[in-house]
Amino acid sequence: MSSVTFESQRAALADVVAIPVTPFTADDAVDTASLRVLLRRLTDGGITTLTPCGNTGEFYALTPEERRLVTELTVEEADGRASVLVGVGHDMSTAVASARHARACGARMVMVHQPVHPYVSQGGWVDYHRAIAEAVPDLGVVPYLRNARLPGARLAELADACPNVIGVKYAVPDAARFAAFARDAGLDRFVWVAGLAEPYAPSYFSAGATGFTSGLVNVAPAVSRDMIEALRAGDHPAAMKVWERVRRFEELRAADGSADNVTVVKEALASLGLCRRDVRPPGRPLHAGARAEVAAIVAGWPA
Repeated sequence: MSSVTFESQRAALADVVAIPVTPFTADDAVDTASLRVLLRRLTDGGITTLTPCGNTGEFYALTPEERRLVTELTVEEADGRASVLVGVGHDMSTAVASARHARACGARMVMVHQPVHPYVSQGGWVDYHRAIAEAVPDLGVVPYLRNARLPGARLAELADACPNVIGVKYAVPDAARFAAFARDAGLDRFVWVAGLAEPYAPSYFSAGATGFTSGLVNVAPAVSRDMIEALRAGDHPAAMKVWERVRRFEELRAADGSADNVTVVKEALASLGLCRRDVRPPGRPLHAGARAEVAAIVAGWPA
């Protein structure tokens, strides 16, 4: 285990980490043809890290069979052009099985969704992630952190036991808390991925992040690439110009507790004729006025 450096996986995280949508057919099956088109569009647009079974992919609305299908198709379409970071989660045995399936498919990393449980202890959080990481010691493991109560020392404890824990998708909406957490855990020990997408990327990069996740990238890969290139260059004014371009789109996604987070992305894709707008409950369709606004925003972005 000590001989594994995970250099290529770490490099893949320090980039735009795309969270592809999962398109559905009119009869509510996974639309594999549209999914392939969307994945190719991402890689053709210069995106080199794909996360099947993420929240923008409606992870919690997919059946186990659908999650496996989406994983398999994504690895197949990536075909060496992109790294694949597979979202896993639910109960511990399901998460372990999903991680092993990802490995069998050829993926080299897994992202562990925040445990869905009303009572998450700090020690239990470590135990949950440790079980998954130890099941796939040759894969890079990336905890998806949404819990502001977890101290950085607990992440360091996990990595002490599991050297394949190489990065963190940090999605607590507080840049100052992120700065402290990353330093308490080990700023240089992990790849820090801003898990709240383009709106938070500039502030999180200023505190040590080197990658960010994106759902918007499904719609406009060039816009997300503009953001990462500005941030890498240390050109904060340029990054904020991209921020201004995407602000309203992301405000629509974040409204009402992010109720329309996926819906807005799929509406944008539907306006471009790339997939149906359908989302599964507990998601909801947009009203006509919001649909028109989304279409107008997207019309001003590069194809």
